[in-house]
Order: sequence, then structure tokens, then C-alpha cells
Amino acid sequence: MNFRFQNLLGAAYRGGNVVISGDSLLSPVGNRISVTDLSKSHTLTLPFEAKSNVSRIAVSPDGDFLLTVDDSSRALFVNLRRRTVLHHITFKKRVTALRFSSDGSLIAVGLGKLLQIWRSPSFRKEFFPFKLVRTFSDCAAAITSLDWSPNSDYILVGSKDLAVRLFCLKKTKVRTRPFLFLGHREPVVGVFFSTEKKTARVCRVYTISRDGAIFTWNLDEISSSEDNSGGSICNPPKQRNCEGGESDDNNKVIADEIGTAIVDRKRKRECLDDVDADTSGIPLHRMKWELLKKDFFMQAPARLTTCDYHRELDMVVVGFSNGVFGLYQMPDFVCIHLLSISREKITTAVFNKLGNWLTFGCAKLGQLLVWEWRSESYILKQQGHYFDVNCLAYSPDSQMLATGADDNKVKVWTVSSGFCFITFSEHTNAVTAVTFMDNNHCLLSASLDGTVRAWDLFRYRNFRTFTTPSPRQFVSLAVDQSGEVICAGTIDSFEIFVWSMKTSRLLDILSGHQGPVHGLMFSPTNGVLASSSWDKTVRIWDVFEGKGAVETFQHNHDVLTVSYRPDGKQLACSTLDGQITFWDPIDGILMYTIEGRRDIAGGRLMTDRRSFANSTSGKYFTTLCYSADGSYILAGGSSKYICMYDVADQVLLRRFQITRNLSLDGVLDFLNSKRMTDDGPLDLIDDENSDVEVGIDQQRRGNLGQGLPGAITNLGRPIARTKCLKISPTGRSWAAATTEGVLMYSIDESFIFDPTDLDIDVTPEAVDSALSEAQHQRALLLSLRLNEESLIKKCIFFVKTSDIPSIASSIPVKYLQRLMEVFSDLLESCPHLEFILQWCQELCKRHGHFIRQNSRTLLPALRSLQKSITKLHQDLMDVCSSNEYSLQYLCSTGSR
Repeated sequence: MNFRFQNLLGAAYRGGNVVISGDSLLSPVGNRISVTDLSKSHTLTLPFEAKSNVSRIAVSPDGDFLLTVDDSSRALFVNLRRRTVLHHITFKKRVTALRFSSDGSLIAVGLGKLLQIWRSPSFRKEFFPFKLVRTFSDCAAAITSLDWSPNSDYILVGSKDLAVRLFCLKKTKVRTRPFLFLGHREPVVGVFFSTEKKTARVCRVYTISRDGAIFTWNLDEISSSEDNSGGSICNPPKQRNCEGGESDDNNKVIADEIGTAIVDRKRKRECLDDVDADTSGIPLHRMKWELLKKDFFMQAPARLTTCDYHRELDMVVVGFSNGVFGLYQMPDFVCIHLLSISREKITTAVFNKLGNWLTFGCAKLGQLLVWEWRSESYILKQQGHYFDVNCLAYSPDSQMLATGADDNKVKVWTVSSGFCFITFSEHTNAVTAVTFMDNNHCLLSASLDGTVRAWDLFRYRNFRTFTTPSPRQFVSLAVDQSGEVICAGTIDSFEIFVWSMKTSRLLDILSGHQGPVHGLMFSPTNGVLASSSWDKTVRIWDVFEGKGAVETFQHNHDVLTVSYRPDGKQLACSTLDGQITFWDPIDGILMYTIEGRRDIAGGRLMTDRRSFANSTSGKYFTTLCYSADGSYILAGGSSKYICMYDVADQVLLRRFQITRNLSLDGVLDFLNSKRMTDDGPLDLIDDENSDVEVGIDQQRRGNLGQGLPGAITNLGRPIARTKCLKISPTGRSWAAATTEGVLMYSIDESFIFDPTDLDIDVTPEAVDSALSEAQHQRALLLSLRLNEESLIKKCIFFVKTSDIPSIASSIPVKYLQRLMEVFSDLLESCPHLEFILQWCQELCKRHGHFIRQNSRTLLPALRSLQKSITKLHQDLMDVCSSNEYSLQYLCSTGSR
């Protein structure tokens, strides 16, 4: 039961800015951070959660630290290499811009109109690691963009007051005002320093506004040095007037002027205490900047939404609200690429460190692209479901995961890498059910568009479409063990349709239910079909004999879902009163009942009039799934919890909280009464300034469904819920289709001391002593009794190849499952493939009869072993086929 969160699928990007650090791409997904390794084609999700949706992220230049800020202005300072949270801080205002300095020692934070400079925490232990260095309050509107100079002494700040300001961070006794870059007619989106390639001195500044204008500002060092040669940084001394007047008065005037000059020199010296040596002793914000030229991207009426600049290449990339992006060479403003990647707003665009890759993100579609602009090829192209995931299914070998969602799409993911490798979009309405065939090469999906489609995972095409004489909406799907019969339940006619897989013909229509058929499943051992309906019944059908409903199980409330135990000897169903009922499908008797209303209860919606303790809404399970060995069952529903029950004892083993994201509804158990107003909860009142994003849809998932019939009136705030649960055939992981995507949980591989047969003589020292005395059989048995994986592997490798048959035959049968799990792990990481495969072969030979008789208990371990061998076979097949063609080519070349 020691499962832990592993990964988040179904969503590559949900909003905010993305950052590239080395070969890793970091993108916010709700209140989590997804990390994609572009070189290894692998994605993972960091284990920590923010309090609400992450809006801004920044990575230190050395790639050691990550700073994330959510919508509630709570910041997490993370050790990126260890993936642990080091510090946290809450800012007093909403964070609109965030950036590390060039040397990584400072952090610039835009808090509305304020610019704050914080000292960056490090690995040292401190009581309060965040230290506020300086605060600038010169901006008249919210800050939108930041950029540091190469030496981290100056910072450019763009804001919504149409101005760009150049600040000097070094303190002086006389307060100096920032230099103002004026002339834009729309809020500033991006500001950037440009440097000379040879000297790395700042020579230009680029400012980009939302109306598609880019201004190039040039640093006039000659004029600046001439203007400041007489000390004109401060006010110059007054000229002496010697005409007329008494000599005493003249001396007095001269003395006053000398005193004034001395004061001016002091002020000048104070102003120039900390200056840039590259600019002839004059600070950048005191020098003369001139507007070199104005250029326009000419994409009206579209608005410029994001931009980035690469300092070494002197190139600018911009993204627009109509899905168009452009790549320009500066300062000549030469267009290199101008392409369209979407019809929706591009919300982020960044360069990598070398400047050869461009990363684009579209929050509304959940799309993330990495494009190599020189070869015009995709490095990464991922798009998640931009509506809720309704259903999911594991492949028989546990290597693939299929998902269906309200966006009418079916996606197939590789579990190990977390990437989607194929998307089927032929459905015209929401996909409600998916399932794999036993051959692992065919996928079935049911939809509200009235079709059931079969997908070929070799050719990636739809090769079968099953329909009905009159249009129907399908909400459940099942296929028998042989793969010859397909059944689908409807929501409107309350019927079950049966088709032949080979001929696509409609074989039968099973009638009898008086409500929507939301649950459908074949028995794993025979051709019996179980169906659950809102008419308070579970029916057992003999599909192959054509006898109709063989037996009916009556309930007191609507039945929401049904699930068979893997051995087919038990049937579990969930009802509207929050109970899980277990039936014996063979004898037709009620075995026991689990009362789960209190277990799943939790979370209060913003619109609820009652507290969560007194409310009855959502206190029921909508999805059930047995474990691979049938010992426990997972249950989820319209709640933030997923419950795990022991089937034999009917007790709650563990409760998983799927999210702690306060941006979702139903996460808090107690609402804050201070946020209640006469017009309703303050969180549900849309008081945002409509002029902020004129003509651009704001970056909220709730806006996607506002125009639909029956849309939620509370700004479309998503509700935390679980729609589908599936446990992998290997039993080592399970997946949940939730509001935030597909959550993957796997067995915690960290060290847990769980011995099976502990004794005073069973110690690691005894294992080492047996190995030193060449008693390999005894050492292996002792390590299995200790159940410590490192010792088991050590003992396996000490065994000689010739001794494998004898030792394998002497292994007690109670240790077979543990030994198979170790072998499946070794096959994925160990180079000694033939040695491990010989172990597996001998175990199957010596204990084949016991494995067949206890297949239900050993099924998870056997499937894990099969998954490892299948994956290994595929990898070797690809390598061997490639080598074969290479050898043929070399041989043919040598013969010539």
C-alpha cells in the first residue's frame, strides 16, 4: 500500500511562463511543475504542490534553484537537483514579473507597481533566508517585464503605464531617478538589454509593446561623455559676475560660488561612487539614450502577447494572440520566420541557452512545442486534453495508457516516458470509455456521438466503426476475453448493444434496464457480462448463449458503476448512498457492504449552503477498480479523496488526496466567512479589469465552457473530482483521471524494512558470512527472509551459472513472488541479460505447476516480468535490425 505520486499526464502546460535550464524544460501545470528532459525524451512532475495555480517561475543561471510563485503570491524556493522545497515566502501583492540576476545572487520581483530586489537564498541554513535589498516605487502601473544587465548592476522595467525605466541598484547618498524610455502607445510586454559581442558592454535597449511595436534605443557614449565632462550629472555652478559692486561683495559671491562648486563636486563624487568602468565612469541611467528607430510587426488586429530575446544571437521571437509567431534578426529587423502554430493565443515563447531551440506554449489548448528554427523541425510536440479526462485504460503489458476526454480526442501515452505518441480525433463528441484488446495492438473507444471505434496501434488508423440503426449516446464499453464481442451501454435508450469484432455487425440488443447503463464489464473467466444502471439494479447477461438477463441484483439506490474481481468470483458495485456492495456472481448472494460516505466526504463548494459535514452532495463513489490480486479496491468520486479498502476485512487502508490546489472548488473543508459578501462569495465575483486583456481571452480554463448550455455560473471554477480509476496489470502502479489531469501513482521504491521471516540469526552480517563461505543457497534464502532488495540482488549475482538449476529448485514457493519482482527490476537496469533470463527460465521450469495453480496471487509479479521482457525484446529487436542493415551495407560496399 506504499504508493506515492509519480507523474502527471494529460496536461503538458496550463499557463504561466516556461523556462529552459540546460536540456530541461520546466512548465507549470496547475499547481505543479512538469520537467521535460529534451535530450532523453522523458517527462516527470516535481513531487511538491503549490497552494494554487503557479503563475510565474524562474530558474537560477546555474540551474540549481527554482523559484515558483502561485496566484496567491506564495513563493517556493526549490533545490531543483534534489527536487525538494528549501524555503517559502508569501509576498504582500500579486507577483507580475520574476527574474534572477545574471550572477544568481539577486531576485527581481514585480509586485504591482513596486519593484523589489531580494537576496537569493543559497544552501546555507538561515532563520530567514529571504532578505529585501531594495524597493523601487517609481512605476505608475503594474510591472509587466524585467531584464538584468550582464553585470547585475542595472535592471530594465516595463510596465502598463507605457514607460520603460532603467534602474541602478547600487545605493548612493543622493537619490537618483531612473531613466525613462517613452513613446509606446500600449502596455510594454518585453524589455531587453543588448550588448556588444567583443566587449560585452551594454550598447542598446529593445522595448516591445502590446500593439506590435519594437523600439531600438541606442547608447550615445560620445554625447554622454561631452555632456558630463564638466560635471553636468548634477547642477553646474553659477557663473561669476564681476561687473560693478564692491570687492567684499565680489569676494563673498566668489566664496559662495566656490562653496557651491565644492558641494556640487561632492554630490558628483557621490553619484559616481559606484559606476560602470565600461562606460567611461558614467552610470547607464545617467547617460544619453536616443531612439534609433521604430519597427512594427504588422499583425493587427492581433495583439502581441509574449516575446523573448537572445543576447548572443541578437534575435527576438514574438508571439501573437492569433497563434502566429515571428523570429527577427536585430537590430536590422530582418524577418527570419513568420509562421502560425495555432489559432489560439500564444502565452509563452522563450529561447534556450544556445538559441537554436524555440519553445512555445498555448495555455488554452494545453500545447507545448519546442522548435529548431534552423532545420525547421520539431524537438518536442505535446498537447494535453484541454477539457476534463473522462476515462482511461492500461494496456495488457502496462507500457501504454489510453485516455479519452470531453475534447473529443483519444490519446495514447507511454507510461515510462510520460509522452503522448498518438492522438485520434475522429470522434465528434465527448469520449466516455476506452479499453484495450488483449492483443495489445488494438484500442476501442465509445463516445456520445453514437459510435464505437476500433483503433490500430500499428498503423495508427480507425479500422472499425460500430454504429446503431438509430443515433444513440454511449457511456460504457466492454470487450470479452477472446476479443470477438464488443458491448456498449447507452444513456438515452437504456440498452446494451452487442457487435461482432470481425464483421462489425450488430449481433444483439440487450433490453431490460430502465435507466442509463453507466457500468459494463465482462467476467475475466467466462463470457458473462455485468451491467449497472441508475434503475437500482445490476444485471448479469449471458451474451454468447443469448439467454438475456440471467440474474438481477436489486439495490436501494441508483447503481453508478460495477467492477469484477480479477478471478471473476466477486462483483463490486457503488450506489448513490455512498455504499460499496460486494456480490457473489456465481451463487447470487450478497457478501458484504462497505459504508464509505464518511471516508469520501471532504471539501465544500463555494456555492454550498451547508458545511461539508452536513452536506450529502458528492458523497458517493463513481468509479471502482480492483487491485491485480483482488486483495484491495480503489474507489473515487466527486471528492478530493481516493479511498483504498481491504476487501476481506472491509476496512479503510489509506486515503489519497488528489490535490491541494486552492484554485479548484471543493478542496477546502471550511470556507472563510470573511470572504462572504451580500452578492455571494468574494472568490466568485468577477471584478477583474476588462481593459487589461482587450481582445484576448484570459488565461483561465473556466472560460472554455462559459458559453455552453448548463455551464457553471461561478466563473467556471473547476471542481476537484475523480472520474476514472485503473490499476495497471502489473499491480505496481495505478492512474486516476482527475480534474487536473491523469495522476500516476507507483509503489514507493525507497527503503522500507519489511522482513518476511525475521529471526535472531537473520542479519546482513549472516548473509555476508554465507557468501564468503560460498554458501550461495543459504545466503539467498537469508536475504529473502530479510526482504532487502540490495542483498537479494547481491546474492543472485554471486551464484554461478551452473548452480542456477539446483538453487532455483530449492527456493521455497512463498518467496517466488518477491524473486520475480527483483528479476523484473533487474531486467530494466542490469546489463547481464542472459544471466537473469536463465534464472527466470529455471524458476518457471521448477515451479511451473505451483505458478499455474496460484496464478491469481502471482499475477502482478508475472505481468511485471512480462512487461520487462517485452520491453527488452523490443529494444533489442530495433538494435539488431539496425545493425543487420548496417552490416549488409558494409558487406555490399566491401564486395564492390
